[in-house]
Amino acid sequence: MHVDHGDFIGITYLDFQKAIDKAQTENGAEKPPSETLQSPSRGRTGRPRVGFSAKQLQSRPVTPALLFYPPRLIVARPRCLSGIIPRAARLPRDSLSPTPSRRSPRAASSRRRRPAPRVCGGSPVRRRAAPIGSPDAPRMGPVRLMRLAAALRLAGFLCTAGILLGSGAAAAGTRGGFRRPSGGGMNVLFIVSDDLRPALGCYGDLVVKSPNIDQLASRSVVFQNAFAQQAVCAPSRVSFLTGRRPDTTRLYDFHSYWRVHAGNYSTLPQYFKENGYMTMSVGKVFHPGVSSNHSDDYPYSWSIPPFHPSSERYENTKVCKGKDGQLHANLLCPVDVAEMPEGTLPDIQSTEEAIRLLKMIKEKNSNFFLAVGYHKPHIPFRYPQEFLKLYPLENITLAPDPDVPKGLPSVAYNPWTDIRRRDDVQALNISFPYGPIPEDFQRQIRQNYFAAVSYLDMLVGKLLSALEDIGLSKNTIVVFTADHGWSLGEHGEWAKYSNFDVATRVPLMFYVPGMTAPLSDPQDRLFPFIDLFAQLSKPLPQGKFLSLMDLVSLFPTLAELAGLRVPPPCPKTSFHVSLCTEGQSIVRYFPSARGGKEISDDGEGKPHKPPIAFSQYPRPSDTPQPNSDLPLLEDIRVMGYSMRTAHYRCTLWLGFNPRNFSVDWNDIHAGELYFAGSDPNQDHNMYQSETHGHLTKRLCRILEH
Repeated sequence: MHVDHGDFIGITYLDFQKAIDKAQTENGAEKPPSETLQSPSRGRTGRPRVGFSAKQLQSRPVTPALLFYPPRLIVARPRCLSGIIPRAARLPRDSLSPTPSRRSPRAASSRRRRPAPRVCGGSPVRRRAAPIGSPDAPRMGPVRLMRLAAALRLAGFLCTAGILLGSGAAAAGTRGGFRRPSGGGMNVLFIVSDDLRPALGCYGDLVVKSPNIDQLASRSVVFQNAFAQQAVCAPSRVSFLTGRRPDTTRLYDFHSYWRVHAGNYSTLPQYFKENGYMTMSVGKVFHPGVSSNHSDDYPYSWSIPPFHPSSERYENTKVCKGKDGQLHANLLCPVDVAEMPEGTLPDIQSTEEAIRLLKMIKEKNSNFFLAVGYHKPHIPFRYPQEFLKLYPLENITLAPDPDVPKGLPSVAYNPWTDIRRRDDVQALNISFPYGPIPEDFQRQIRQNYFAAVSYLDMLVGKLLSALEDIGLSKNTIVVFTADHGWSLGEHGEWAKYSNFDVATRVPLMFYVPGMTAPLSDPQDRLFPFIDLFAQLSKPLPQGKFLSLMDLVSLFPTLAELAGLRVPPPCPKTSFHVSLCTEGQSIVRYFPSARGGKEISDDGEGKPHKPPIAFSQYPRPSDTPQPNSDLPLLEDIRVMGYSMRTAHYRCTLWLGFNPRNFSVDWNDIHAGELYFAGSDPNQDHNMYQSETHGHLTKRLCRILEH
């Protein structure tokens, strides 16, 4: 096919994709639907880009981003052009800078001589082109312009021939041990919920109705003791998506981007993308905002721009109808969906978009990694009001330990500040920091949390049923987990923001076709949708494993399950290492991996070390403050490091310097020690106990780990 640029070299992304479609059609290939693809920088608008004539180009500083390829397409496919554009025609690497430089032209020139930063196993980072007229935008003479234009015509021809662009996936070849999955490779559906503790039937909860997630569990390996590394959204998500702990990502709040402030670490979806997968994000996967560069780490982690539901903008606005008939920004917010702005809710939109993407990727016959992040049961509890009927208030009990434990150090207490900001909670005029909340309202909080979990279960059921209807359930790994737990009145606490099990423990299950469940007859359904309002059946039995797991183990585990090379363990100091993991693959615990039994050796007869889960949480002071829940980095003075074994949890609250991220292991502000056998709810602190005092130093050797 001939692509005639003429004097007008700049073209739009959609025009380019239409050219690809035409070439594939002429070559006998199935025509992909261009209208379903998104422009890398303009979403679905299809708004045309500005083009420049050859004469204009000779008099302006030019970057390849204005010639044929949009800026983010270059980022998404860094190797497409690097092997084709003649060396003489290539621009200095730093000409593709993320923002206009504030330095002088001389400084910019000096910076161009440095080697480009490298990510994901050595690939050069390609960033957005410097704006026209900025000091960083290089100038090119007519000869160099002609060479570049010719090279790009060649690149366009090869791309239309299907050499560079697969059907929607990034062109990642075999390089440095990276393998491109075959057409029959395993896909990944990664489902992450927000603030979900293991309040599910498959985890033994007798109150919550979760038949669809229970059904998934019956066909999965279910880990009973999985723990997040910090009980707050952004730090936890960045931790398990990079496979690094918060001390390595240096993110304890919402206000830094790890690639800038810590290290240019590869992420879980980025690793799959570099191995030839189409990676897609729907809903809340990365925490939005600064911590993911206001882009959900696109285009590093995702092949197409992440999807966020339009109705999420109303999540914290006054849309909850109160008893006075007025609208409020309440904590408790069961709603009539038809009366909501846009007539929908964020998680409903995310489910619809995820199903749409599954249908699209099925047509393209590409391997995919689809991450779906649900907002619920995160506060406010805004969900369809009919789910409240599943939980009559008279059947809801208080937490088994609703009072603040006498031996709890004040630095360990979470004063649930975000709960207090809600209109309906403010009306209760609760004292700071310990409350308590009136018992009737405590029951209502628990009732609404459970109802929000059932609402989530309904959406997960629809998504899994669609996965099967589309014909992808037999070759798709399904992972279900959460970013952290949520306290429901235990220890007199609400929300997350602590190191207790109720705040750090999460559900974790893996469905792997042919491994955790047999490949059944095509007529037998794996994931039929279960109506929560119909007669509910009891959860089916599933493989439960009691071994402790860190969420940082998700990255190496999914890599191994998909047949990719498992990232190597990180060295002690790994800020300079782009690809490594501080977790370890847990595939050895899967039933078919070693004869259907949970194993205790490494495959060579050597016993594994007893698994230990680590969590941490920062505090601004030894006593509860208004910012104790979410202190800014600059305000952190104490860091609580917590070690959870099969038999106990020990937490040490240590002096912390936010300027250099250093911990003084000799500056112990407080300690906690709970024994799982005799005190499963962690109500009796034995750290200063005369009976167990001699064990404290031996059990709380956190530094050695």
